[in-house]
Amino acid sequence: MSELSTASRVLDLVRATAGAEAEAEALVHHSAEALTRFANSAIHQNVADATTTVRLRLHLDGRTATGSTTVTDADGLASLVERTVAAARLTPVDEGWAGLTPPSPLGSENGFDDATAGAGPDERAARVRAFVDAAGGLETAGYCRTFYRSGAFANTAGQSVSGRAAGADMDGIARDNGVDGVARLAGERLATLDGATLGARAAAKARAAGAAIELPPGRYPVVLEPDAVSDLLNNLAMYGFNGRSFAHGESFARLGEAQFDPAVTIVDDPSGLLPFDLDGTPLRPLTLVDAGTTTSVTHDRRSAAEAGASTTGHSSAISFVWGPMAHQPAMRPGPAAATAAVESGPTAPSARPLVANLERGLLITDFWYTRVLDQKSLVMTGLTRNGVWLVENGEVVAAVSNMRFTQNYPQALGPGQVLGIGAEAVPIPDRWAGHRITAPALHLASWNLTGNASG
Repeated sequence: MSELSTASRVLDLVRATAGAEAEAEALVHHSAEALTRFANSAIHQNVADATTTVRLRLHLDGRTATGSTTVTDADGLASLVERTVAAARLTPVDEGWAGLTPPSPLGSENGFDDATAGAGPDERAARVRAFVDAAGGLETAGYCRTFYRSGAFANTAGQSVSGRAAGADMDGIARDNGVDGVARLAGERLATLDGATLGARAAAKARAAGAAIELPPGRYPVVLEPDAVSDLLNNLAMYGFNGRSFAHGESFARLGEAQFDPAVTIVDDPSGLLPFDLDGTPLRPLTLVDAGTTTSVTHDRRSAAEAGASTTGHSSAISFVWGPMAHQPAMRPGPAAATAAVESGPTAPSARPLVANLERGLLITDFWYTRVLDQKSLVMTGLTRNGVWLVENGEVVAAVSNMRFTQNYPQALGPGQVLGIGAEAVPIPDRWAGHRITAPALHLASWNLTGNASG
């Protein structure tokens, strides 16, 4: 039975069990993921997992309940419907029910790569081997992953959609005398992941990060590489452009105001994902910031009804708890710059022209363990990681010990604070499997570093 047929079968069972007045939606989602892990410069694990899940959401007599199952035969589907109907009759009245998605066509089909969807362990292992070889004898660790998703959605209002997606990502470190360098990349095609390039980049960072000096706390001009910028975009999406946080007054976002530097444009790019959200709403690109002006926040049907807005197609498995968030935030790159004179060293290619223009400041590879201190203003704290360097007159002159920071993220990107944006936006693997954050390097006027990481 096809995924769409399974979804339709669930709706038929709902009508037979709960009557024609019940509002219901069924999602059938198949996920297949394969992961090749390596440590101590050798592959130690090849794992693959495939699961099909059927999710039913039912609104009956003003009450809403949700159920799911991985047992997709006739008995499993019947049990799912019976359990969900019984739960709906026991739950409190749902005052926030926003109704079902009406019939809505999908947008243009995203490119789908059959080779990535069907990739085997040998193809992932070849990229791991290239990474390890390019590290030139340094100790390495990381993973290479491929995934395939397919799904179908149907509801009793007549919406019926289906789609599929595939992708790959790689994340690895090289270690030199206890110091790590990192390289990451995500994409819709396994063929775009060059293990040799990533391994060489990680090794160059590790070798350049030894004998690190300590700097005093203070505000420093910085060049953030795409890995670090991805953390900014992820937290802006999670807390700032979140439609529920916005409706509750818990977000910095003020629609129609120039809250960011005019060079900043941020979009949510759904390419490479299933083409509809958990409500069955078709995905579309959404501009969140346009040339510095905040233009949109993300909504699912429930948060949109609460805010008196329209859904933007951002319902997910966690949006009921955390609110609707951008699927794949992306910052537009800057204009192409002249080739930088700076040698590659530890600097990612997309950041080299920005480093060449830095009179005195820091080059930062990555942030980690970032946590919210104040959600509404989005003041964050965290640590630098995987390489920090002092730059003077456009040249990297010394490695710097990892440092703590406390920084207002929107303020760091505010008017007049963005001194340069890299000409290449790099897709970085997100914490959620199969998603990515696309980020350029950034030259920022100020970043508040509050002390040595070990202090």
